[in-house]
Amino acid sequence: MTTQPAALESADDIALADRLRAGRDRVVSELKKLIVGQDEVVGQVVLTLFVGGNSLIIGVPGLAKTLLIRTFADVLDLEFSRIQFTPDLMPSDITGTDLVQEDPETGQRRMVFMPGPIFANIVLADEINRTPPKTQSALLEAMQEHRVTVQGRTYDLEEPFFVFATQNPIELEGTYPLPEAQLDRFMFNIVIDYSPEDEELEVVRSTTGVQDHRFEHAITGKDIVAFQELVRRLPVPDAVLRYAVNLVRTSRPNANGTLDFIEKWVSYGASVRAAQYLVLGAKARALVDSRVHVTFEDIRALAHPVLRHRILKNFHAESEQISTDHLIDRLLEAVPEPKSGM
Repeated sequence: MTTQPAALESADDIALADRLRAGRDRVVSELKKLIVGQDEVVGQVVLTLFVGGNSLIIGVPGLAKTLLIRTFADVLDLEFSRIQFTPDLMPSDITGTDLVQEDPETGQRRMVFMPGPIFANIVLADEINRTPPKTQSALLEAMQEHRVTVQGRTYDLEEPFFVFATQNPIELEGTYPLPEAQLDRFMFNIVIDYSPEDEELEVVRSTTGVQDHRFEHAITGKDIVAFQELVRRLPVPDAVLRYAVNLVRTSRPNANGTLDFIEKWVSYGASVRAAQYLVLGAKARALVDSRVHVTFEDIRALAHPVLRHRILKNFHAESEQISTDHLIDRLLEAVPEPKSGM
């Protein structure tokens, strides 16, 4: 029998978990002053922040992708930076560069580093697929290591640090699909869809009148860093860990026990990073729901945003118009929950 890990026992951790839940409620309440509906999207952005990941946001123009992330930065009182990705954007336009400056006192010239827009707490990479891979890759080190290297010198980025990248799914001309290696570094693939009629009506009503939105800063950047550390300290039962790993391993073709529909429609399945983000996201989801135990349902609830950009469909799936979300639905039906103690 495998022993199950104990839940949070420290009084400080329990108090911090209470602050996390209260902070989340206050953040969402402040967001609602400007953002109408999109509860699932807002929830996934909150989990991204509490885990300390980066997320990709997919949606057609006009669905407030930029507004959502900018509002999060305003509510959290974090430094926000928006980078508009274009075909002529250079890596140095993101990271910064060394410039020659003259000392007014001595007259001597020296190289001075001028930080780029990546030096912020929340960075919005707008239409990231509109710039070539060389420039896209300038984000890789920042997203993974929270630092950048320019001319052989390394500069740390201030914590907390997040990258949210947007893509427009209906424009393909003049775009550069993100390499799988870079896609894998995003925790979630968050899809923003059209709102129901009553919510869309409220959006039009609220945005065509006088606007004076003032936000109360619900939590600080230091709070977020503390919440991220708490998420990692929350234990997870072995059966739940095994379930996350089984989901990810079953998504891969050409493996022992591969499911027929995976073999038929999938070229490449998810990497181990998918299992890591499933577990981290599940921990944050449990804490947000005022729980100190992680369940199978937490894993299932995050399977779509975690896996939809990590499962690469083949030609047969494309020709039969099989969506990645459909494959994930089938995967969730096919993979059983391990029994406790296995």
